[in-house]
Amino acid sequence: MKPRIVIIDDEPITLKQLRRILEKEGYGVSAFSNPQRALQHLEQAPCDLVISDVQMPLMNGMDLMTRVKARFPDTEVILITGYASLDGAVEATKEGAFYYLEKPFTPTQVRDRVNQALDLNQWRGMVSESGQMPVIIGKSSKIREIVSIIGQIGPTDCNVMITGDSGSGKELVARAIHDTSNRRKGPFVAFNCGALTETLMDNELFGHEKGAFTGADTQTCGLLETATGGTLFIDEIGEMPQSMQVKLLRVLQEGELLRVGGNRPVAIDVRIVSATAVDVKTAVNQGGFRKDLYFRINVVNIKLPGLSERKEDIPLLAYHILNRLNCRGGRRIKAISEKAMALLHDYAFPGNVRELENILERATALCKADVIRVCDLPPDLIELELQSYKLPDETLMTLAELEQDYIAHLLRITGGVRTKTAEILGIDRASLWRKMKKYGQS
Repeated sequence: MKPRIVIIDDEPITLKQLRRILEKEGYGVSAFSNPQRALQHLEQAPCDLVISDVQMPLMNGMDLMTRVKARFPDTEVILITGYASLDGAVEATKEGAFYYLEKPFTPTQVRDRVNQALDLNQWRGMVSESGQMPVIIGKSSKIREIVSIIGQIGPTDCNVMITGDSGSGKELVARAIHDTSNRRKGPFVAFNCGALTETLMDNELFGHEKGAFTGADTQTCGLLETATGGTLFIDEIGEMPQSMQVKLLRVLQEGELLRVGGNRPVAIDVRIVSATAVDVKTAVNQGGFRKDLYFRINVVNIKLPGLSERKEDIPLLAYHILNRLNCRGGRRIKAISEKAMALLHDYAFPGNVRELENILERATALCKADVIRVCDLPPDLIELELQSYKLPDETLMTLAELEQDYIAHLLRITGGVRTKTAEILGIDRASLWRKMKKYGQS
């Protein structure tokens, strides 16, 4: 079902422009010049997003937003105005607006902001339907394909290998496979081959008998036994030593194991889901990984894309992470500013989803308002924004006009923090104050 959007503006030209932009994107659009009629329409046909002008004769946009949010708390609201200011934007988002759109706006600005608002609305719907946080967040074609594969292979009980760069979410996919399987009532046990020596790995996976070595005072079950009836997730399996590969192969072939120091086989029933960030197939060809084990554990292969390969998922992921951080830290950050989201969208994310989590955790710790802005993001991302400065559309500008425009650009990036702005310009704070006063920016 296509998203439904209600737009409200007393200017017929703006109403027509917005309707044309949104209908071209395939949205279901209802347009009103009268806020009261728009509210009556919403009672009969609730929508996913409301876009409203602020300055209207019958009812201002802030009052309209308050009434919409009171009746439909999950409906996002974007306010548009020709009288925008930073203070007004922050105040609007504090009251519940998703974003504040300043006139004149471009079709691209409208599309981007609407897409981000609907992403948040979609995520909330996923949480509401499932009753819990969805495991795999994303709407990109690559993520939809992975979710489809998980739905197909989950109940089959076959072994699965998940490949992908570090931080791309391999364990989340393994848990999703377990949760869709007939073993979901059994245990899900995770083990990382890169964290232990061979001796410790042997003991962790296979357990030991009493007296097997000094200090072995009791019999201990290993993770393979613990996972019986469920799923064992083996991360970084490409780093498993050859001797351990032989023992794991026997477990898969025979359905039984020997504890360290034992001579009596122990029957087990476990599904193996493995993961690796390295090319195991190349390791097989080079003799570093057993071919017979590779074929046993790689019945189905799921390759996870890096975050840079599914940028359309970034807003959805960002709000999912932000909600989790709010719950964990007791914060009430309601939104991520348009510029901050655009910066996240353009970033390469070599650390994938894990890096996005790290960036947003830092941002929520530093954020002083209800909205995460560019100045709350790490310095290396801000550096990218500084490099993105473009000259205004005018072909000719005086040096003073160029300086004024660049100072305004830096003030937007830093959230109006003059000390930081002066530092970037390479001048002291007093000099910046004089320039701002000269250009009427103070």
